[in-house]
Amino acid sequence: MAIRTPRAAHDARVPFAHRIGAATPPGRDRGADALRALAVCGVVCGHWLVTALVSEGGGLHGASPLTYLPELVPASWLFQTLAVFFLVGGWAAHKGWAAARERGVGYRAWLRARLVRLARPVAALLCVWTLATGLLLVCGTDAGTVRTLLKLVVSPLWFLLVYAALTAATPLVASLHPLWPFAVVLHVDLLRLAPGGPHWLGWVDLGAGWLVPYCLGAAWSRGVLRERRAAWSLLLGGTAATGLLVLAGGYPAAMVGVPGAALSNLNPPTLAAVTFGLAQCGGALLLHGPLRRWCARPRVWAAVALVNLSAMTVFLWHQSALLAVTLAGLRAGAPLPGLHTAPDGFDWVLARLLWLPVFAAVLSACWAVFHRYERGRRRPRSASRVVAAGSPAGSATVGRV
Repeated sequence: MAIRTPRAAHDARVPFAHRIGAATPPGRDRGADALRALAVCGVVCGHWLVTALVSEGGGLHGASPLTYLPELVPASWLFQTLAVFFLVGGWAAHKGWAAARERGVGYRAWLRARLVRLARPVAALLCVWTLATGLLLVCGTDAGTVRTLLKLVVSPLWFLLVYAALTAATPLVASLHPLWPFAVVLHVDLLRLAPGGPHWLGWVDLGAGWLVPYCLGAAWSRGVLRERRAAWSLLLGGTAATGLLVLAGGYPAAMVGVPGAALSNLNPPTLAAVTFGLAQCGGALLLHGPLRRWCARPRVWAAVALVNLSAMTVFLWHQSALLAVTLAGLRAGAPLPGLHTAPDGFDWVLARLLWLPVFAAVLSACWAVFHRYERGRRRPRSASRVVAAGSPAGSATVGRV
């Protein structure tokens, strides 16, 4: 059982996991934090499994095993967890804004506190890769290879831009019914996917599509989705709608982008991605209670809390960890299986699975160096205080322990 006294949070004789529990206020919703941690891990593992850098002609170019192995498409249903990010993000933002108003904190101060925590680690990433890009070019690295690397590093930032925009709009959209942005996505897809339709119109869905789970999160915070019937309706209805759109509507089955495909469900998000997100949100709401009970275990909660404290760092640097291992592996001379070879068979998948612990080790090193930019300056505080700032998934967890 977790120790709840402030003294326990500072006593070195108390196990670390119990100290984290002692530093967590009793009212903390650990189930929501667990959902956020699962979403972070899903994105990281998904990218590491579908991102291939093939060594060919003296350079590296991107590829995906989904292009060669359509049997792996169901994996994208498991690891594409962005809707859960926005669900928990909308929940946390609504709660944070309501608490700020109760304390008399103005909108500008509230928004600044949330966005600053996004901006610091992004600035660190961009500075490092600006220097790395110059070094790679000076060393004679192929320009196409450099473009491939930078695309992988910068591409996750689109998510943060959308998240920041929705966070800024929280006072306006917190009470918006999710059916309104859903209707926007529906009509945009009808127009842009029609013969001769304006494809540029799809970028409207970049905001409207992710506004759907964000509004669901705000509704969850208001207590609208407390009944399990609502969660089951989202799960079953979203699953049925997605299946219908894929089987009869011509939408791709993969919920991530596949190189060479005529249509991507994520770039920009399609109606199928939104209905799939509804199913994910329903599943997340059903898991919320069991996860909250599971997180009552000190060691489980310690792991969840640490992931949440570093969610931004992990999200920003996981692709850099993959790239660092890939570039270092080039010094071996011959292309390494699962790292530099084409992802055209299940042997590549097995080899890539063996590389995952290496990626994780390098990511841990990145975390050791850069997590301070996410947490900001250390200031004296009570052991039980929680940092209420915005991470890519909504908020931080336990304060300094």
